[in-house]
Amino acid sequence: MFQVLRLRDFRLLWTARVVSSLGSWLLLIAVPAHVFALTGSLMAAGLTLAAEFLPVLLFGQVAGVFVDRWDRRTVLVAADLFRAVAVALLLLARTPDQIWIVYLALALESTGSLFFRPAAQAHTPIVVGTGRDLTAANSLNTLSDGVMRLIGGPLGAALLVLFGFPALVLIDVASYLLSGVTILLMTRVAATAERSAASLRQVADDLREGFRALRREPIARALLPITVLFVASNAALSALLVPFGITHWGGQQAVGFVVSALGVGFLLGAPALRLLADRTQPKLLLTGALAATCVGFFLLFGAETLAGALPAAVLIGVAGPIILVLPATTLQRVIPNAVLGRVSAVFFSGEAVAMLAGAVAGPLVAGHGSVLTITIASCTTVGAAALLCLLVVPPVALPTAVPAVEPTAGATAEPTAGTAEPTVEPTAGSAAGTAVEPAVEPAAEPATDRA
Repeated sequence: MFQVLRLRDFRLLWTARVVSSLGSWLLLIAVPAHVFALTGSLMAAGLTLAAEFLPVLLFGQVAGVFVDRWDRRTVLVAADLFRAVAVALLLLARTPDQIWIVYLALALESTGSLFFRPAAQAHTPIVVGTGRDLTAANSLNTLSDGVMRLIGGPLGAALLVLFGFPALVLIDVASYLLSGVTILLMTRVAATAERSAASLRQVADDLREGFRALRREPIARALLPITVLFVASNAALSALLVPFGITHWGGQQAVGFVVSALGVGFLLGAPALRLLADRTQPKLLLTGALAATCVGFFLLFGAETLAGALPAAVLIGVAGPIILVLPATTLQRVIPNAVLGRVSAVFFSGEAVAMLAGAVAGPLVAGHGSVLTITIASCTTVGAAALLCLLVVPPVALPTAVPAVEPTAGATAEPTAGTAEPTVEPTAGSAAGTAVEPAVEPAAEPATDRA
């Protein structure tokens, strides 16, 4: 897994992602806490999540069009600079009547991420190829994302108490700037699409081309509903984790232990993914991970003690990287790189809709029924996704061990999409995440990660 860091451009891209991800995770708790401190309103604090989702729902797929039209290294740098400015706006919200600035800042930051995530996902195969180094790269991204999840939230909460909200905002701004500078050091590759100005008709044509590319690949068509079903179920239970844990496992500290156990499982799952992904058919590995998650969900929300919850959380964490990274890696291999940004954007948008729907449905169903009701419904949905995976995901050719070629300074090369060999260089969707997160910046997380 770590051997992929020998490639200079991937090393730079990975470093940029780690730095910006840590900055974002530091604000995970701090922003809602700041809003609640200003307003005293739980609803106002909850609207921070809606502010982040709105741009994804409105513009997610359109962003993929421009990611495929523009130089992706430039897109990554511009997205980081845009997000740095957006986050800096948080410093202006100091009174309750200025709370709208927080929502604006979060919406703008999310808009920048709309471009960063599909650009990073589409650019990774250009950097490492589509052979086994791609699995290693995505596994390493998953491992580092798990570490950021494990330390980011608690560290942010501690820094918030010690230094205050403005200090955390400045750290996040600095993380985006450092990420942009790091990506700027990467080697530029030849553009893969026309960079002329796009009319509305051209944008519509490009969108249709992306959907056609998705429909042409049977495995991509199958993976989209499977991913959406998992993310919706995961979000429904994640929304209930904290109140359920406080009442059943012994308070907030117990919930913290469960979140840590999930993070430990996530760290174990990343090397397991690296070991199995290139030796096992995706349909079998993904089916097994979904089945394990179904069992983990049922055990976690059926546990009346912390001792019963911890192993269930570890099981969910181990399966998490497989469920979200494996589909992302498969897309990077089967979708032509020229349209990969658009196809990735379709998946990211689908995940965002599913996460929002699940986060709303979970508390509503639990409020009118019980936690057991939504647990059974979520487990049934994940079980259906596992069965769907087993029945409809076609077999694919497993990658061969083809090393990526390190470019020489100043050289350029036209990327070759859809091949199993890496291209010669002469350049990932928080986080927020899956959740469990896709290889580049998560869109959804395992139940308990987001909490």
